[in-house]
Amino acid sequence: MKLRVAAVQIAPKLGDLEENIVKTCTFIEKAVEQGARLIVLPELSNSGYNFKNRQQALECSEPIPNGPTIKEWEKLARRHSVWIIGGINERYEDKLYNSAVILGPEGYVGKYRKLHLFAKEKLIFQPGDLQLEVIRTKDFAFGVMICFDWAFPEVARVLTLKGAEIVCHPANLVLPYGQKAMRIRALENHIFTITANRVGKEEDLTFTGQSQIADVKGEVLAKGSKSKEEVIIAKINIEEARDKKITPYNDLIKDRRPEFYSLLTARIR
Repeated sequence: MKLRVAAVQIAPKLGDLEENIVKTCTFIEKAVEQGARLIVLPELSNSGYNFKNRQQALECSEPIPNGPTIKEWEKLARRHSVWIIGGINERYEDKLYNSAVILGPEGYVGKYRKLHLFAKEKLIFQPGDLQLEVIRTKDFAFGVMICFDWAFPEVARVLTLKGAEIVCHPANLVLPYGQKAMRIRALENHIFTITANRVGKEEDLTFTGQSQIADVKGEVLAKGSKSKEEVIIAKINIEEARDKKITPYNDLIKDRRPEFYSLLTARIR
């Protein structure tokens, strides 16, 4: 089954929910116009990233699923019968989470909270507390991870073992390794990965752009620039992610030997 997927690459304005709603909706519409059925936006698309302190982050946070950004994205998901995954600065009771919302043709489906916080995020957000889940649609299955989760191979592997054929990856990458790592995550799991990275600068941080869509062999199907706001599109064949054979004799999943992956020390004979 062929599927057109999109990564949206933008520069959200720090702390400006209203402007970011307009911008994200505009780019979602551009992706829809190009035929995308699965659309991924960057991490913290509603708020920007480089907060001076927790109070600033709190002031531009919103609840899931009833926040203003999610409501507007949900309208577009319903209207165009598409899937939208986007980063949200989530307020839950007195806590903040670096989250991603999952919206489909029938509206709100769920959320994911970033498990592995990066640098000063640890001073603002709570670590994610939700299990890794896979969303199964009629035609494809996908999971979600956020930015620095790329550094932990377990995330993409668990999503794969749970049935993900695509991993959606909202990001605000500043290190030069994330895009390379996501190609490896795709290769080692025989899945497609969609990294939607942001561009621009916020104080001392420069975001690396270069959003990408990678195939099951780790090859880049589409890639964004380092600094331009844009939509990148690729057509993927889901069947390729369902076949885990890399030779007639080797299957990446069936050949796993978890009985030898224990951290318990064994005596070498």
